[in-house]
Amino acid sequence: MTVPIPAIDEPEIVRYGAADPQFVELWTPHVETPKGYAILIHGGYWRAMWDATLMHSLAHDLLARGWAVANIEYRSVGNGGGWPITLDDVLAGIRCAKDARPQWCSAGAVVTVGHSVGGQLALLAAHLADAVVALAPVTDVRRVDAEELDDNAALGFMGGHFADMQDAYNLASPICRVPIEKPLLVIHGTVDEHVPEVHSEDFVAAAVAAGDVVDFRQTPDLFHMEAIDPAAPHWDNAVPWMERRLWMEQR
Repeated sequence: MTVPIPAIDEPEIVRYGAADPQFVELWTPHVETPKGYAILIHGGYWRAMWDATLMHSLAHDLLARGWAVANIEYRSVGNGGGWPITLDDVLAGIRCAKDARPQWCSAGAVVTVGHSVGGQLALLAAHLADAVVALAPVTDVRRVDAEELDDNAALGFMGGHFADMQDAYNLASPICRVPIEKPLLVIHGTVDEHVPEVHSEDFVAAAVAAGDVVDFRQTPDLFHMEAIDPAAPHWDNAVPWMERRLWMEQR
């Protein structure tokens, strides 16, 4: 059941760099002590036409549930980003979000929530969080290139094809970086039209084989953009998973 969304104040903007997209939105919940700290990372196949507003619905929902929220913006292809700049920005953004609100970090678990390539970036930055929620994540940039997904978004992001820069592609692909060594929740719709569900199946198999603890939820009839819709049925099951991370951190 989706929690009713109360009136939401505007976020505080904190910058972690001089470029226009290098900022974090800090959303303060209307509770004395937040349940935990959710750090959101948007997707958009690494293209600058998509931005942090994609995650506002999830931010509002989490605020209504008593979570503190940070929402990271970063440089993408078209405004100075690409590999590895985009990941460097996300790492800096997470550190900025944590440094700006240490009291939110100490309230409970710090959970990164990434969608699509935001899921890729959250997995690559997992060492900065207590747990990761990956919603319809890109887990293998090599396959994005091989399958020419989204008009071969990988070519623009990486600056070349896998055949010409294999080491860089491997570094950019979470499936090549297992074990992630943090609790993982991976949610993927069976009808995802942008990132094939089989990518997550293969990532989860590799992560589990490497020793990771992964909760994998294959969601029937969930399209790609519905993964960031808090009214979709998967989300009410995702938040309790996040809350269990709080309990584990407080033990």
